[in-house]
Amino acid sequence: MALSVATFKRSFAQDTADVAAPQTSAQTAAAAHGIKHLAIIMDGNGRWAKRRNLPRLAGHKAGTDNLHRILRACKHHGIKIVTLYAFSTENWRRPEEEVNGLMKLLEVSIEKKLDALHQEGVQIRHIGRTDRIPPALCEKIRYATAYTRNNTELILNVAMNYGGRAEIVDAVKHMLADGLDPDCVDEATVSRYLYTRDLPDPDLIIRTSGEYRVSNFLIWQGAYSEYYVTDVLWPDFDEKELQKAIEHYRKRERRFGGLACK
Repeated sequence: MALSVATFKRSFAQDTADVAAPQTSAQTAAAAHGIKHLAIIMDGNGRWAKRRNLPRLAGHKAGTDNLHRILRACKHHGIKIVTLYAFSTENWRRPEEEVNGLMKLLEVSIEKKLDALHQEGVQIRHIGRTDRIPPALCEKIRYATAYTRNNTELILNVAMNYGGRAEIVDAVKHMLADGLDPDCVDEATVSRYLYTRDLPDPDLIIRTSGEYRVSNFLIWQGAYSEYYVTDVLWPDFDEKELQKAIEHYRKRERRFGGLACK
């Protein structure tokens, strides 16, 4: 039976639509908000626990349990790079019992979540110094980075024993060790020696718990990042709260030191 022109056009349109590679919802979302690299200062675990009359370590566990949920939300929104501030170079000053408990908690979390993250295409990286990290946790981090190194869906930077000033000091030391001519060192040179050397600077940095501090986090890379501070404590920060941060970012006009467009 002969096809009518209208039927042929509908059939052809459907066939070409099937052949074409449509954008995924994540790609569409990414194009809408423009966030390639999201960084988060995960603050408020202790206060979350205190409000519930729980030990501080219970708050850290709740915060750790939230990591995977937020990573999935980031993937859903098409964000390709996420940097999480897990433990700073200054956090060693906390009570020994809390620090030891947190180290063990991170170790167990890697064991439990690694296969799922790998299956979801997450590439895990560590940024920070390895000294002082307990050997068992250090080995888990090394294994996780090697195990996921070929994944391409999302890069997860875990800032562990990390400090922005320490990162810059380490960069300077490596530049000196490489014998660089001081006259040839510029901002691009320094960036190549940072822990995040092959990644774009963060577009948006979120801080939970309502504190308006940078806390020595990505102080070089975050020079022109947009900041979003929420009173929500990290264990309660969910996809709905992430969406609020993204919408806030979309309304910003990034100037990078220049003037606003008229």
